Amino acid sequence: MHIAVDQEACVGAGQCVLSAPEVFDQDDESGLVVLLDEQPPEELHRDVREAVKLCPVQALAATED
Repeated sequence: MHIAVDQEACVGAGQCVLSAPEVFDQDDESGLVVLLDEQPPEELHRDVREAVKLCPVQALAATED
């Protein structure tokens, strides 16, 4: 799995961090998403898919390898 983030689309809702905190974080100043691991291990794929689904502005994308 490979993850891409559209920083310009992000509104800082934080759903990604709640769903997959090992993969996503939020910038302390802007509140925007910070990608911690663009190719997370398989055991996190379910959480990442949930984060992508919950993003209110579709700022996240996950593609399967």
